[in-house]
Amino acid sequence: MKIHTMWQDYPTLEKELAATLDLIDQHIHPDNPAVAKALVQMINAGGKLLRPAYCLLFSQFRQVDRQKMIALAAAVETLHTATLIHDDVIDKSPVRRGGATIAAQFGNDVAVYAGDYLFVVCFQLIAHYASDLRSVQQDSASMAQILNGEMAQMARRYNVDITIADYEQQVTGKTAQLFALAAFIGAYESGQSLRFAKQCEQIGLNIGIAFQLLDDILDYTSSASEMGKPVHEDIRQGVYSAPLILAMTDRRAQFTPLLTKQAAMTDADVQAVVKLISRYDGVGQAQALAKTYTAKAVAGLQRLPDRPARQTLIQLTDQLLSRKS
Repeated sequence: MKIHTMWQDYPTLEKELAATLDLIDQHIHPDNPAVAKALVQMINAGGKLLRPAYCLLFSQFRQVDRQKMIALAAAVETLHTATLIHDDVIDKSPVRRGGATIAAQFGNDVAVYAGDYLFVVCFQLIAHYASDLRSVQQDSASMAQILNGEMAQMARRYNVDITIADYEQQVTGKTAQLFALAAFIGAYESGQSLRFAKQCEQIGLNIGIAFQLLDDILDYTSSASEMGKPVHEDIRQGVYSAPLILAMTDRRAQFTPLLTKQAAMTDADVQAVVKLISRYDGVGQAQALAKTYTAKAVAGLQRLPDRPARQTLIQLTDQLLSRKS
């Protein structure tokens, strides 16, 4: 199993993440060979495994069966991977993690079935290892929030009147929910109180929003090879992120003639938009917003009990939210 090199600094966590991937692999046995091949390839494509890592770390404030937490971390990662596969179908994305997407390699039919299969695996793991219905309810509620975030993004495609509040709403659903779910499941299933788990959930939500903001910033400051996917493609697809939204606030007239071309935008049009974003410091404004959410997340972490897991969470979060690629 391929584990990202970032976990070499966290050897105990690295070992548990390897076990998480092994467990997912053990649950992948669909009857369709193409779906099976696609899933194994996706699971081993070198993702950072951030969400299962947070699940495992938030479970370390109490003594708990580690195999149980590895299984629940696997459930979180299968849910995340399923959403990625379906996203790539909807977005017609050719590249993911530096390689061809499942949809690009095997076609949309295989990709949709592969994503659906992972949803099943997720619920199998949750149903088998969760201590009570609360975690199942949390998981299904998170799926609903993720779907609502995706649908909100779809409804706002090519909307030049989109606000930063709209963006924060859809990001809270689309990206941040999985970080929040990971934190909640890790805390609650380790035997902590519901109140403590909800506290961790809010921390995870702030981490997820900051993470997505930084991801959007990197789209303007990194190359396609560094990102492992095309940059600026969201502009042409009408999915407007924080740097663009913040840059065009109160000056939409300068952006509208370009953006209203929608999918017909040329490379020159896209570059013209990028230059406007630079002129009006869209990236700088997005960085300031990301710092706000990062500060909220770190402040929440610092209020957690003084255990080794707290320092690891702070260190990992600082590393994650200050990354350059």
